[in-house]
Amino acid sequence: MSGAAVSGVVHLIEPTKTFGQKGFRKRLVVLEQDNGRFTNFIPVEFIQDSCDSVDQLTVGDEVEIAYRLSGRKWQRDANSEVKFFLSAEATNFKILNSKNATAGDDQIASANDAFMEAADDDDVPF
Repeated sequence: MSGAAVSGVVHLIEPTKTFGQKGFRKRLVVLEQDNGRFTNFIPVEFIQDSCDSVDQLTVGDEVEIAYRLSGRKWQRDANSEVKFFLSAEATNFKILNSKNATAGDDQIASANDAFMEAADDDDVPF
C-alpha cells in the first residue's frame, strides 16, 4: 500500500524509548482528530533514526504523517490464545501548521518539505 497518510493535531509526544541489547528505539506521537461527533486519538510510532526527527514537532502542531502498517502475531505457548497486534509506523511527516511558528520553525518546516520532495525523486541516492 502506498500513499497512506493521516493528518491531525499533535496531542502527545513521548520520549524515545530504547529496548533490548541491540538498542531498538521507538517514539510514540499521538494525533488528535476532531470530527464533530467524537475525537479520535491515533498513535503513530517513529522507529530507530526517525525518532530524532520528532524533535521538530510540538504539541498543537497540525501535521500529516505518512505511515505503513505493521502487524505481528504473539502467543505465549502452544496452548495459549493467539493475539494479533497492529501498529502504524511513520515513514515521514509534513508540518501543515505549526502552533509555535517562528522564523526558525518556518525554516525547519521548509527543510522538511524539501527533504520530502527530494525523497520522491528517483535520483535520490538513498
